[in-house]
Amino acid sequence: MSESQFSRTAALQRKLMENVEWSNQTFITEFILLGFGNLPELQTPLFLLFLVIYIVTMAGNILTLVLVVADQHLHTPMYFFLGNLSCLETCYTSTILPRLLASLLTGDRNISYSGCITQLYFFVFMVTAECFLLLAMSYDRYLAICNSLHYAALMRSWVRIQLMSGSWIMAFFTSTLITLLMARLTFCGPNKIDHFFCDFAPMLKLSCSDTSLIEVVNLLLSFAIILPTFLLTLMCYVCIIATVLRIPSTTERQKAFSTCSSHLIVVATFYGSLIISYMIPTAGTAGDLRKVFSVFYTVLTPLANPLIYSLRNKVVKEALKKAGGKLAAFIRR
Repeated sequence: MSESQFSRTAALQRKLMENVEWSNQTFITEFILLGFGNLPELQTPLFLLFLVIYIVTMAGNILTLVLVVADQHLHTPMYFFLGNLSCLETCYTSTILPRLLASLLTGDRNISYSGCITQLYFFVFMVTAECFLLLAMSYDRYLAICNSLHYAALMRSWVRIQLMSGSWIMAFFTSTLITLLMARLTFCGPNKIDHFFCDFAPMLKLSCSDTSLIEVVNLLLSFAIILPTFLLTLMCYVCIIATVLRIPSTTERQKAFSTCSSHLIVVATFYGSLIISYMIPTAGTAGDLRKVFSVFYTVLTPLANPLIYSLRNKVVKEALKKAGGKLAAFIRR
């Protein structure tokens, strides 16, 4: 065999091998969310637990939103942000829990590729918006307590609208960028996501494409959004607590401190679990540990927010009693 014939034969063999490899490579059209499938004996208890949490979370947030919209006494900056938080948490919870409940009830853990990308988009959108919204709420409380004389001038309606618009715009930009980068990746097996929803890191592990760019972008966005908003929120509450401790009245000081400390606990829980999940590289290697931390910022925080921020508030309680009285009077007619 001549040298030219040998080279043509070798090239033909390489092309044949490439075609065989390409034909063996299947592209994923659906994923399997493993969720809590490694605990088969706990599927029913987990379903009941998450169902109760979902019902309470939805009821608390929708009730808060309705009260804020309907009661004129709650048309203030503080309750404007609380209403937006309740709306956000309602959408946030509905992005994660219904799919989890369905898989726990039926055992069907399949989710289409497009459905997974859509869930990821709304998840990133809601998490980003909540980071900025919690910061806006802490800034509002900082102005009200630490700079009360200028509060009305500093927190005008257009300022509130700008803060909220900025939160939604940043959330849209972040989720769109992450989702577009994720949609460009190729997934060719396996298709099992070791999580109870389509989260960023578990999906990257399944990609057979180069993920270096999206990993860098995700890390940069995490340090540009999660860390600064957390530190600024923390600074606001530190200033608030320092001001509260100088209140002469012991009763008022304890009451204000109790409220601020409750807010701070919710913020620390939300941001702490987020930072561990997305900014500490070692956290992504432990699937079960990641699921536990994810429960905090996807399930428990939306449950705690209406209870801590709204329904423990005296003004909201009065509005609730008034609304209950009107409803009872209407029923008796």
